Amino acid sequence: MKITTTDKKRIEKLYEGRCPYHGELHDHASTGKNSDGTRSLEHWRGAMEALKMDFAAILDHRQVRHMYIPQWQDGLFIGGTEPGTVIVDAEAEIKKMHYNMIFENAEPLMEVLNQFPEFNFSGGPEGEFDYPTFTRARFSELAQAVLDHGGFFVHPHPSILMNATDPLQYYFVEKMGIEVFYVSMDSDYTKDCYKIWCGILANGKKVYATAGCDKHSCCQDTALTTIYAEEKKNKSYIKHLREGDFVCGPVGIKMCIGDTKMGGTTSFDGKKLIVATSDFHRSVFVPEHKYRLDILDDNGVVESKRIRCDKTEYAAIETRKDAKFYRVEIFDETRNLRISIGNPIWNEA
Repeated sequence: MKITTTDKKRIEKLYEGRCPYHGELHDHASTGKNSDGTRSLEHWRGAMEALKMDFAAILDHRQVRHMYIPQWQDGLFIGGTEPGTVIVDAEAEIKKMHYNMIFENAEPLMEVLNQFPEFNFSGGPEGEFDYPTFTRARFSELAQAVLDHGGFFVHPHPSILMNATDPLQYYFVEKMGIEVFYVSMDSDYTKDCYKIWCGILANGKKVYATAGCDKHSCCQDTALTTIYAEEKKNKSYIKHLREGDFVCGPVGIKMCIGDTKMGGTTSFDGKKLIVATSDFHRSVFVPEHKYRLDILDDNGVVESKRIRCDKTEYAAIETRKDAKFYRVEIFDETRNLRISIGNPIWNEA
């Protein structure tokens, strides 16, 4: 469908006042005690500047102290932690998993740790906690508590530890994240995680695709996230993560159906889907390459368009009132590589 000037103005108006920020949603640093990262926050600061990364989520294990050390800076480092667990009643051959609890700062994380006595959290900035086991029901309560306390909950690298044939075994609460790009956009892990996420979507669940390098050593830019945020502050990042209005990947994607943006739910009847792509991170900005935008619904690709990395590109289609969701992906055709995934807009019908 031909894009109109009105369509372009509509999508840009909806994202007015927001700038693209590229960064990492799953990393670790050397911050003392139980942290098992090997590089300091000073390394991360310098490496991020060199790689033109705006933020990194430092999710050190078993502690919250990394969010209190002097080198910590809001907007540069997003807080949280990555515990491990066993879901004792999971219908899976292997029941182990990790989970990322991501917050604007340490205080709401400590509230969650105190709310669940299973952690045996010793309290305070130097406090430590255990890795308890959970039933599915109790673990779902934990995931919901993270959301209720203003955080974002992610099942990272779902194919690495847990081994289940039913994709719903990897799902625990609506509006959680599933880490789809893991380590890099072309890793074997990513291929497996993408299938899991698609399987969860096919079962009617509203979950968001996320990305993460999970680096414990040198900072890298091979599995980035793009957030259009009002300012370089954790509060703004977390807001859009919780809404699902962010991109799994290093390319900016704006999308709407009516006034509903990525991650939202609305009626599709008689409405147009509008997409804008721009703001390629330098790690994928190669003007000589050929790039493609795919628009998908629950049955697969419904329209494709060749796009460039050095200009804003637009696309629009009429939505089907019986479609379950719409989402978009961007491919580097020269490398035959999926480089960004926009989160869906779901049909309220």
